[in-house]
Amino acid sequence: MATTYNTFNLHTTPEKFYIEACDDGVGDVLAIDRVSTEMTLTVRKDVPPSAVTRPICGIMGTIRLVAGMYLIVITKKKKVGDLFGHAVWKAADFDIISYKKTVLHLTDNQMQDNKAFLSMINSVLNTDGFFFATDYDLTHTLQRLANTSPEFQEMTLLERADQRFVWNGHLLREFMAQPELHKFVYPVIHGFITMKSCCINGKIFDWIIISRRSCFRAGVRYYVRGIDSEGHAANFVETEQIVQYNGGKASFVQTRGSIPFYWSQRPNLKYKPKPLISKSINHTDGFQRHFDSQLITYGKQVILNLVNQKGSEKPLEQAFAKMVGNLGNGMIKYIAFDFHKECSRMRWHRLQILVDMVAEMQDEFGYFLVDSDGSVQIQQDGTFRSNCMDCLDRTNVIQSLLARRSLQSQLERLGVLHMGQRIEEQADFEKIYKNAWADNANACAKQYAGTGALKTDFTRTGKRTQWGLLMDGWNSMIRYYKNNFSDGFRQDSIDLFLGNYAVEEADINTPLHEPKDWKFLTLPIIMVVAFSMCIICLLMAGDTWTETLAYVLFWGSASFVTGGVILFNGRDFVDAPKLVQKEKMD
Repeated sequence: MATTYNTFNLHTTPEKFYIEACDDGVGDVLAIDRVSTEMTLTVRKDVPPSAVTRPICGIMGTIRLVAGMYLIVITKKKKVGDLFGHAVWKAADFDIISYKKTVLHLTDNQMQDNKAFLSMINSVLNTDGFFFATDYDLTHTLQRLANTSPEFQEMTLLERADQRFVWNGHLLREFMAQPELHKFVYPVIHGFITMKSCCINGKIFDWIIISRRSCFRAGVRYYVRGIDSEGHAANFVETEQIVQYNGGKASFVQTRGSIPFYWSQRPNLKYKPKPLISKSINHTDGFQRHFDSQLITYGKQVILNLVNQKGSEKPLEQAFAKMVGNLGNGMIKYIAFDFHKECSRMRWHRLQILVDMVAEMQDEFGYFLVDSDGSVQIQQDGTFRSNCMDCLDRTNVIQSLLARRSLQSQLERLGVLHMGQRIEEQADFEKIYKNAWADNANACAKQYAGTGALKTDFTRTGKRTQWGLLMDGWNSMIRYYKNNFSDGFRQDSIDLFLGNYAVEEADINTPLHEPKDWKFLTLPIIMVVAFSMCIICLLMAGDTWTETLAYVLFWGSASFVTGGVILFNGRDFVDAPKLVQKEKMD
C-alpha cells in the first residue's frame, strides 16, 4: 500500500504556500500558487528563505468561498492508539488560510457572506470526531481489507478509500485529479474510535471500536431523515468492534441508519414533530437501492426496528414492515421490537428478549476471524441493521448488547476466556466495555442531534438510575433548543463542507439573505410584552380585585393567543437551512 507522509512544514510567502514533507529521507515539497491555485511538486531548495514557516500535522483540503480559495490544514493531532502497529490519530485543531492576501475587493455584503461561510466550515471542524491514519485504511472493515485484489493493495489511501466515509472527499477533489500529490493527503473519517489495552485471566489483548459516519445524506436530526434517490440513508453509521490477541484478529460489524424510505419530521416548535411519510414519491426504487447496496456490502440483513408501535411512530413501523414484505427477499429479515414499551417502568432486563430472539441468527452470521498466521478462519456473512427514530439512543443500547454477545464468542475462540467464563463477570473489563460504548453513543449523538446520548446510564452501569433520567431530561431540553433554533445553521455547515452547496467566488446572490416574514419579528415581541404586562398586573394590583382580574385576563389572553398563533405557524420561527432546499415530503 502506498502510504502518505506523516509530518509537514508549511512555508508561506505572498505568492505561494509550500508544504514540505518532513519524513526521514524525503525532500518533496508541494507548492500551491495563491493566485492561479495551481498545485505542483518541487524541492526544498525552491522555498524562499523569507517564507514564514510553521509545522502542521496534515492537509484537510481546499474549498472555494466568496473571497476565493482557502487551504484547510490540521494543526494539532492526538494519538488514539496503534491499530495493528499503525498509528491512529484524532485531528484536534485546524486552521483555514486564505489564498487571497486581502478581502478589500469584496462589498460589505460579500464580506458578511464570506464570514458566515467561514463560521460554517469552522462549525463542522469543531464537531468532535475526525480521525485519520497515514499508513492504514480506516475507511474499510477488516473483512473488506482481507478480501481485496493485489491491484487494490497497490492503490494510494485516497484511491482505495470507501467514499461513504471520506469526510474530506470534497475538499480533496483537486488532489484526486493529480495522483503525484496523493502522498501529501489522506482520507479523514468522522465518527468515533476508541482503543483499549485490556486484561482478562492475565492475558493482555487490544479491544477497539470504530464507528464510521457516512457523508452521504449527512446532516442533523430533524432536517435529514429517511433516504435519498440513491438509497443513501440518513445518519448511517458502520460500527466495527475489533479484538486482537496473540496475533489473532476478530471483527464484528453492525450498521445503523434512518428508516429507509421517504419521510420527514421537520421542526415546528413542538417537542416532538409528527413524522410524515411522503405520498407523492414512489418509495420502492430508493428502498430497493438501499438494500441492494447493503446486501452487496454486508451480506444478509436482519433489520431491528426499535420504534414505538403506537402513536406517531406507528405508521413508520407499519410502512417499513410492509415494504420489506413487498420486497420478498429471503436475504432480508425484519424484526420489530417496541423498545419503550418492553422496557417501560425500568424493566431493562427485558432487552434480553430481543437478544435471545436474534441469537440463532447472530450465530449464523458469525464474525470475521483471522488466526496468527494471517489465514481467514471465519467470515461474517450478515449484519444487524438497527434503527429507532434518530438511530442514536435506543439503537446504541441494542448494538452494545449484540456486540458483547459476539465478543464473548471471540474471546473464547482466541483463548482469552476459559470455557464457562462470562464477560459480565470480568468486572474491570466490563467497566471499560460499558464506558466505551456509552462514549460511542455520545459521539454519534453529538454529531447528529447536537447533544450527548440518552440512556447512557444503562450502557455504563447496566441499569437505569434517577440521575440518568435527570440527565436525559437536561439533554432533551438542549436538543429541543438546538433542533429548533440552531440546526438550520448546522445543516448549512455540513452541506457546504461536503460540497452539497458550492460557493461561487465573488458571489453577490447567496441564499443567506432570505428576508424574514413579518410574523417572525412581530409576534414574539407581542407575546413577550403581553406576558410581561400580565405579570406586572399580578404584582401591582389595581384598586379593586375585579380591575386586577380584568387586566390579568386581558394580557394573559393576549399572551396565550399570540403563543398559539406562533405554535400554529411553528415552521416560520425555527432556524431552517438556507443553502440546500431539503425535500418537502409533506
